[in-house]
Amino acid sequence: MEQENKAHRAVRTKNTKKALHNNGQNAKAFAVSAPRKLERQARRTHDVNEKRFHVPMVDRTPEEAPPIIIGVVGPPGTGKTTLIKSLVRRYTKHTLSDIRGPVTVVSGKRRRLTFMECNNDLNSMMDIAKIADLVLLMIDGNFGFEMETMEFLNVLAPHGFPRILGIATHLDLFKSPSTLRASKKRLKHRLWTEVYKGAKLFYLSGVMNGRYPDREILNLARFISVMKFRPLKWRNEHSYLLADRVVDITHPTEIENNPKTDRKITLFGYVHGTALPASNARVHVPGIGDLTISDVERLPDPCPTPYQEKKEVEEGKIKRRKRLDDRLKVIYAPMSDVGGVLIDKDAVYIDVGHRSFVEGEEKGVGERLVVGLQNAQNMLGEGSTGIQLFQGADALNEVTEVDEEVDELEKDNTGRKQRRHGNAVTAESYDDSGFDKESEDEEDFDDDDDDEKAYSDAISKSLNADEDDNQDEELAFADSDSDMGYDDEFDGFDEDQRGDLRWKDDLASRALNDYKAGRRKWDIGKLLYLENISPADVISRWKNEKLDDNEDGEEDIDEGENEDDDDGNFFKKRDNSSILASSSAEVIDCTIPEYNDSELKLRWGESSPALSLLRGRFLNGQTDDDDEDDDAYHSSDFDSDEDGEEFGDFEDLETGESHQASASKEKPETVDNEEREKPKADYEKEREANAKKKEKLRLRFEEEELQEDDGLGDDDPEKKLYDTWHDAQKAKISKQLEINKAEYEDMDQDTRDKIEGFRSGCYVRVVIDHIPYEFIDSFDPKFPVVMGSLLASEDRFGFLQVRIKRHRWHRKILKTNDPLIFSIGWRRFQSVPIYTTTDSRTRNRMLKYTPEHLHCLATFYGPLVAPNTGFCAMTSVANKAATGAFRIAATGTVQEVDQSVEIVKKLKLVGTPYKIFKNTAFIQGMFTSALEVAKFEGATIKTVSGIRGQIKRALAKPEGHYRATFEDKILMSDIVILRAWYPILPRKMYNPVTSLLIKDKTEWKGMRLTGQVRYENEIAVPNPKDSQYKTIERSVRHFNPLRVPKAIRTELPFKSQIAMMRPQKKDSYLAKRAVVLDGEEKKKRDLLQKVMTLRNEKDRKRQEKKLERKAVFEKKLADNEQKRREREKKDKKEYFSKYGKKRGADGAGGRSGKRRRGGGDDFDD
Repeated sequence: MEQENKAHRAVRTKNTKKALHNNGQNAKAFAVSAPRKLERQARRTHDVNEKRFHVPMVDRTPEEAPPIIIGVVGPPGTGKTTLIKSLVRRYTKHTLSDIRGPVTVVSGKRRRLTFMECNNDLNSMMDIAKIADLVLLMIDGNFGFEMETMEFLNVLAPHGFPRILGIATHLDLFKSPSTLRASKKRLKHRLWTEVYKGAKLFYLSGVMNGRYPDREILNLARFISVMKFRPLKWRNEHSYLLADRVVDITHPTEIENNPKTDRKITLFGYVHGTALPASNARVHVPGIGDLTISDVERLPDPCPTPYQEKKEVEEGKIKRRKRLDDRLKVIYAPMSDVGGVLIDKDAVYIDVGHRSFVEGEEKGVGERLVVGLQNAQNMLGEGSTGIQLFQGADALNEVTEVDEEVDELEKDNTGRKQRRHGNAVTAESYDDSGFDKESEDEEDFDDDDDDEKAYSDAISKSLNADEDDNQDEELAFADSDSDMGYDDEFDGFDEDQRGDLRWKDDLASRALNDYKAGRRKWDIGKLLYLENISPADVISRWKNEKLDDNEDGEEDIDEGENEDDDDGNFFKKRDNSSILASSSAEVIDCTIPEYNDSELKLRWGESSPALSLLRGRFLNGQTDDDDEDDDAYHSSDFDSDEDGEEFGDFEDLETGESHQASASKEKPETVDNEEREKPKADYEKEREANAKKKEKLRLRFEEEELQEDDGLGDDDPEKKLYDTWHDAQKAKISKQLEINKAEYEDMDQDTRDKIEGFRSGCYVRVVIDHIPYEFIDSFDPKFPVVMGSLLASEDRFGFLQVRIKRHRWHRKILKTNDPLIFSIGWRRFQSVPIYTTTDSRTRNRMLKYTPEHLHCLATFYGPLVAPNTGFCAMTSVANKAATGAFRIAATGTVQEVDQSVEIVKKLKLVGTPYKIFKNTAFIQGMFTSALEVAKFEGATIKTVSGIRGQIKRALAKPEGHYRATFEDKILMSDIVILRAWYPILPRKMYNPVTSLLIKDKTEWKGMRLTGQVRYENEIAVPNPKDSQYKTIERSVRHFNPLRVPKAIRTELPFKSQIAMMRPQKKDSYLAKRAVVLDGEEKKKRDLLQKVMTLRNEKDRKRQEKKLERKAVFEKKLADNEQKRREREKKDKKEYFSKYGKKRGADGAGGRSGKRRRGGGDDFDD
């Protein structure tokens, strides 16, 4: 028999691709083959691009960025300390034995890292969550995720999620590789669920030599070094500081007088976020409260980066560095034992090992000094040990009189101690050595002056004579001969002998003139900041006023200026008081120059050309026709400081009002007034021009307001074309940053700090006053001290309306007026919330409890923050109060802030009618007075049956009763209800969490519930009689039958006719026939009734037995059916696993019903 199969398809021989190019163009090459697919692909590409966009934020990261804060978080025993030690060892080659407080290391040429270990405490978790840029989440791989880890993740969510790296430890406890792989997979997917899909999870196998393996730590360090961080919204709007040092600088006397006095402390740390204001900034320290900064000071960076070397490389000064050398790997941990030095709150401890100095075997002076201090019996200032200046000399307890005389002699001998040859004493010697060099160079004295020559010769002779008498003595230079005692020697000379000494005649006045000629000008900027002179002296010196004779102003000022000069010890000032003793009050230096009054009057008189030219410039302005006058103006010497401006005739160009000069102030004849006066037509033209200019300015300002120009001018990015709004905003932000940078570049560092504040990345010293003494007494560096700045609006208090939701893992439902601890912004505080909901956005209705799995509104009192700020809430932060349950009670965001809020509570007033007149009724029991009724006149009332009504007027008697009308007649049994809304005022309760002020910082307790107080104090719950439940007795109501009037019944249609039985007039058959049973009949009927009762009882028992047997049988059938199904399922599985789901063509089932597509022959094997 021939096989009947479908013939094979013929092979195509024609090339269809050639036909597409017959017309010179491929039609399919430029057409969309799958439009739907292309649309989906384009939509997906667009969605992916949009998900990458974030709201444009200002990048406030400076050129020298602050250290990246890395929080190491995890339950106890997960290896947090070991990880920090391993990373510090990797970065700095230092081994830390005790980690206390932040540890800052240099990890790259432009990157620093600050590690902070987080304690197992909710307060520490909240502080780290607010400041950490990167969180290393420690997970015990052998145990899995613990409750503390999940709590920290839920604290991170509302405060802004930073970058998170999961680190699984204790993996060396797994014995089986398959179990280890399964555990890793389970941990990874659980972390993805809580953080985001694709979150990185590192695995640390075991601990070797107290550290994790170097290869695993190296991989972690490399991953951290390439991470990028995006600023979070809250941190980008506030400045904050993680204190790495805390020092108490309170005066010891105050602490001795009152140990509980408020302290003055300093916080050291790097500024993060925005710039910290330079003075009087309001800050909040979580755990202490709101504070005011008294002083901020910039300090040198204790942990600098090698970025400066990069600049030197660009300048070609040094060779490019390929890697970070060991000597540049810096670590800064002042509260940890780095290098054997530990800085505590009140002392510095030096670790000298287990075996310290041995007394008697000291090596060197340093060891002897330390041992001597350790063996000191008396405190500083006790005992009369005196001062020993030289080894082997006696100790000095007091200064003797001889020493005082020597001091006086040394004080007089202020000149050089060697001879000076060839230099005569000139008038320049009167110049104070404290004068500026510029002032000395400005005035050059004539060496040919006869008086000066005579003065020089006389001094030379006197000095030579003194040398002959005292060859072995040193020469002492004085400011005058009177100081050296020469006046007494010349008293016995005659006139001829004194001829050579005429230079001494009128010496004081000549010295005054020479002094004035060569004096310098005082710098008022330096005078203001000198502390050794009074403000009155400053003003007197500046105004050249007279001072007391005993004041040596220049010496005080020069001492103040040269107080910190390193070379000040080598030179001593000379005393000029003796030379100028007679007129010391007249030689006070000042900045106001002295002029001859006659010359000034001649130069600036009424007839002077200089004053006329000055008037012309002020009145008419500078024109092109005034070149000659301009030259004359510049050639004149306008150096007077007097304020005697005088004006001539002028006219106000805006008002047109003319002003005439007085007769005493007329212009001189030397000035051509006719040329300078302008005709009235010219003034009118100028007025019109000014008016047009003003109008043009006004239009320009209006255009700028309409365009909402931000001051960027033509460079505004919004005026340019960008592909997306996102690009335009980023360009606008970058342009504004460039403008700010250009504005601040020309300022010096101090001026910029005062105007802009201390920028992010600065290492500052912050001084804060009025700190409670408990902070210092109970200070523990293991708990972070964070200082966050407060904006102007955040320093005010009011009511916050938030959107809140009870956490799904929190066991108990939240109740209104139960205290909660909120973490909003920098603050942690306890308040009393009221939960509300909105009824069609018309009112805020109070809720007694939070709804299940839904958001609601909450209102509480606290510091105001910006809307959309996230927060979390918990019932308690004490570790002892933890019951093993989830402690995060709720999370949410702030919606509105206001000083007041309106919350209402539903109030139902119930009354009963006691008189009914058709649609009017008198109601009682709802109010107690006519005044209450008057408040609710016109209010809507309603009965339980649904009849609506309205309150009309109060009745005269009895008190509290009123008249009401209804839409229908009500019954006496109806209950009338008035639905009202009662306003609720939230409580103004704000209790900041002061956990840093107690010894045990993990056990802070706030306001407790009444039930907790009763439980802890073993107080019985009161049971008032009115609060006890009673049995409710309700009387049965009997309703009258429905009676339809006959007139209405006759009008009803047949279908609605009411069937009513007529009363029977005659007795019925049963009523007429009475059956009387005799005694035998009664016995029979009674026997039959008993037999039927027994039969019915037997049938009932038989039926029950039958049902029991049937139930057992049905159960047996169900078991057999279940076994049969399982057996069939097993057989099917074995069959299909052996033979496959589809049978072959030669199988037992025969050929398949459908032929294979394409035909062909089937061949048997």
